[in-house]
Amino acid sequence: MSDLLYTQEEEALRAAVRDLLDDHCEPASVLARSESDAPHDRELWKALTEGMGLAGLLVPEEHDGQGASHREAALVLEELGRAVAPVPFLTSAVIATETLLICEGGAAAELLGGLASGRTIGALAVGFATAPGGAFTRVRHENGALHGQLTGIADASVADVLLVPADGGLYAVDTSQDGVTVTPQTSLDRTRPLATVTFEAARARVLVDDAERADLAVRLGLRAGAGLLASEQLGLAEWCLTETVRYTKERNQFNRPVGSFQALKHRLAQLWLETVGVRAAARHAADALATGSGEPNLAAALAQAYAAPVAVHAAEEALQLHGGIGMTWEHPVHLYLKRAKSDAIALGTAGRHREELAALVDLQAP
Repeated sequence: MSDLLYTQEEEALRAAVRDLLDDHCEPASVLARSESDAPHDRELWKALTEGMGLAGLLVPEEHDGQGASHREAALVLEELGRAVAPVPFLTSAVIATETLLICEGGAAAELLGGLASGRTIGALAVGFATAPGGAFTRVRHENGALHGQLTGIADASVADVLLVPADGGLYAVDTSQDGVTVTPQTSLDRTRPLATVTFEAARARVLVDDAERADLAVRLGLRAGAGLLASEQLGLAEWCLTETVRYTKERNQFNRPVGSFQALKHRLAQLWLETVGVRAAARHAADALATGSGEPNLAAALAQAYAAPVAVHAAEEALQLHGGIGMTWEHPVHLYLKRAKSDAIALGTAGRHREELAALVDLQAP
């Protein structure tokens, strides 16, 4: 059985990423970006990719990547979740990259190199609410061009290239060309915006020309996203717990810290137990994806079935226990609540993952 504890190298990576986020991702700046028309932090993305090479963690060295594993990518997502960082790491460096890894040929290799450098941002053109085993919409491919419309595509507004499933295969489409229109949708979480993408005779490069293999590539990308999303939810829950404990120690009522009240102690203790459980599930999913052992499908479903409700609970408790200040727009807790609520729907709901989990272990679904 693999050791799920953090290695020294992983702790060093965590410290480096956290230091960078402390310098570039203060809550006030994230809040300001979420209210603007350009929520993505390009400067932070450049620092994470060109400065630290994090976009290429899952890319093999022969494609100019780091040749690391899902464990390292999960660690980065923990810290990004802790900071609610408005960067497309999950969509580009995890989901799009994992989808491309099963593709063969020069077009896929070229794209992998671009994604690894961070100079190219990719997104899988599948609705962000789609579970790894769920149905997804395909567009029409005709005479080398794509026609159709896809909705709920995460980070499409910042993507340079879209990986688009169409009848008969998987295709790469540059978003800057004529025939591709990206229309922002109203999103609860402005730090990870959604968009509708319309293709009108958009030129496409073939990545996979076999429908079955294309379907497999998409599902592997979604599986990696679902499994590692639990690490983002872990970082989010830990921030909520840590900040709430700190605040309840400082906030006085009846001449004593509110954190000394037994009722609040019990609520925070319960939240700590739930967060520890998320850590175990998230680490297990990352390790199963990294090693290919321990049934990655089962590990990803288990992680999402447990992590999503806990992240929402942590954010709700943080908002309530911060009292009046937690309800203000200036306090960052609402950013975490929105991210937690959005993540709970992303890549399949907890209920959907419970159904998949039940099928995998031959139990009746709840």
